[in-house]
Amino acid sequence: MIPRILIVSDVSDVRSRGLAARLERRGAVVATVPLAAIAFDTGSPSGLSIPGFDGALPDAVLVRSIAAGSFEAVTRRLGVLHAFGKLSIPVWNSAQAIERCVDKSMTTFLLKNACLPTPPTFAVEGRAMAEAIAERELPFTPLVLKPLFGAQGRGIRLIENLSDLPAEEEVNGVYYLQHYVPRPGPPFRDFRVFVCAGEVLAMMSRRGDDWITNVNRGAVPEQVSGQVSVHAETELAALARAAAAIGADFAGVDIVPAADGKLFVLEVNSMPAWSGLQSVVAVNIADAIADALLKFLADRTEAAAARPSRLTAPANS
Repeated sequence: MIPRILIVSDVSDVRSRGLAARLERRGAVVATVPLAAIAFDTGSPSGLSIPGFDGALPDAVLVRSIAAGSFEAVTRRLGVLHAFGKLSIPVWNSAQAIERCVDKSMTTFLLKNACLPTPPTFAVEGRAMAEAIAERELPFTPLVLKPLFGAQGRGIRLIENLSDLPAEEEVNGVYYLQHYVPRPGPPFRDFRVFVCAGEVLAMMSRRGDDWITNVNRGAVPEQVSGQVSVHAETELAALARAAAAIGADFAGVDIVPAADGKLFVLEVNSMPAWSGLQSVVAVNIADAIADALLKFLADRTEAAAARPSRLTAPANS
């Protein structure tokens, strides 16, 4: 059977096109469609209407990006992904995994629940509660304020005094505050570990003059080998189980080293970019994702075929 793969992407980026090309090269039929174009339609047999599928459903869905939009629009789009799951269509990554990663407070809760090292973190509503936390914590450590739904380092600020706390309207009333992890710098370093189907595909170090070491903010990707010890490399790979704690099929796990060498997991990205990572590693990440997804589908089909049919007569005893 020729697998039909739906790539969900709201931007026709190089990574989406590369994934489509590699899946097609392996014999799959691929359509790239933005979530905004997929409709709930009770007149359709499945309840969904997908451009290019003529009423049919894909064998798998691969989510590359979800465009920003109103609360209503984003809720509806995630509802479409939930609907695929309800229809037993594999979704990489599932709506639940994406929701867990987008909401930093839930990410942190799940990391802590999985006994993964992550900095002490507080997520509260209202400036009064944020001030109470800052008054208690600031004598001992600066705090990092992050947007609950932010990405790529945008909106992050260092809180060293009560006056650094923004007004409620600047953060939509929600304050996500995390202990700052002190580390040497400049240059500052952190790590991105890319995981797919439970396996570590690749990792990189990011070096920057700014303590916020995102590549899009000017940080330089570098190979991990040679930057850290073999033991530290093994520890980085072990911490990548953070992806499983979130329930992500593929993810970028962000890890920061403290001044004493201890490693902390900061975030898990369920729709990770990999241009910077690809520039410093030998493995082709798009190839690896395509291979892993098609293997998952093949294994799933084989397992289904091996299950005894309900119509099969029992063997004579």
